[in-house]
Amino acid sequence: MHRFSLGLLYLTFAFVLLGPPVAHAQATRTWVSGVGDDVNPCSRTAPCKTFAGAISKTAAGGEINCLDPGGYGTVTITKSISILCSGTLGSVLASATNGININDSASGSPGTVVVYLEGLDIEGAGTTPGLSGIRFTSGASLHVKNVTIRDFTTSPAHGISFAPTASAKLIVENTTISNTGTGAAGAAIVVNPGSGAAAIAMISNSHLHRGTFGVAGDSSGGAAGINIVVRDTVANGFTNTAFLTTGNNIGMLVNGSAATASGTGLVANGGSTIRVGSSVIVGNGTSVSGNVLSFWDNRINGNNVDAIPGPVPGGSH
Repeated sequence: MHRFSLGLLYLTFAFVLLGPPVAHAQATRTWVSGVGDDVNPCSRTAPCKTFAGAISKTAAGGEINCLDPGGYGTVTITKSISILCSGTLGSVLASATNGININDSASGSPGTVVVYLEGLDIEGAGTTPGLSGIRFTSGASLHVKNVTIRDFTTSPAHGISFAPTASAKLIVENTTISNTGTGAAGAAIVVNPGSGAAAIAMISNSHLHRGTFGVAGDSSGGAAGINIVVRDTVANGFTNTAFLTTGNNIGMLVNGSAATASGTGLVANGGSTIRVGSSVIVGNGTSVSGNVLSFWDNRINGNNVDAIPGPVPGGSH
């Protein structure tokens, strides 16, 4: 009897001193390092090793920062998050898979996630190259800045695949995408919303090199509408088309940009329209094809076929 009472007293004393087990709250800011460990709390002094390890310990709306250059692995994002590594280099090697997936469809509020990606190098590495560098299927918006994506050549093989199931926005700035696509498919950037969804995309100050298509707007999935603005961007060396729209309800504006050394510079198929101004279309098999309209301040020369687009109604001549 006395032994039982004494043991109970010790347990009670320990519980008062130590308290019950504490669940650690997710942090607003977490850190990764090439010498980190995913068992850590992902603090600056005890960083994690991978983006996947850090994201589970980062609160919605928070951010993950890179302490030093490192390979931080592929990751699936299901909540609002920023992965910012501009001060150093955050590398992602994706063999036979997507580099970064954004999909909030299983969350409590699908179509609300906002994702920022900055300062990343995403490589489709290995004997079996990656599928897409970044794949977005559900969320509110995706912002990509100062990112390099390359060598995604396994079907569907896109640099950025923006295929939201509900209306969403894409912003791409100062990004370089190279060697994407396989055979007759794949693009550096493809905007292809699902049935009834609309998409708005802004692509600026970027370099797109080598592959099947450069920037492609595609409404074959039943999109309600696609609007793409391309500004101060070079699309070079694509076997099919540098700038492409195919299907109904698509408008693309290409301004201050270049379409060079590709099969065709600009192609607008179906009920789509591309408007082009202050741009260079040089060294392609054919300059333009389909419903491409010009503001008459472009440089079109040196293509095997120098097709001249019609004027934009009411545009400056």
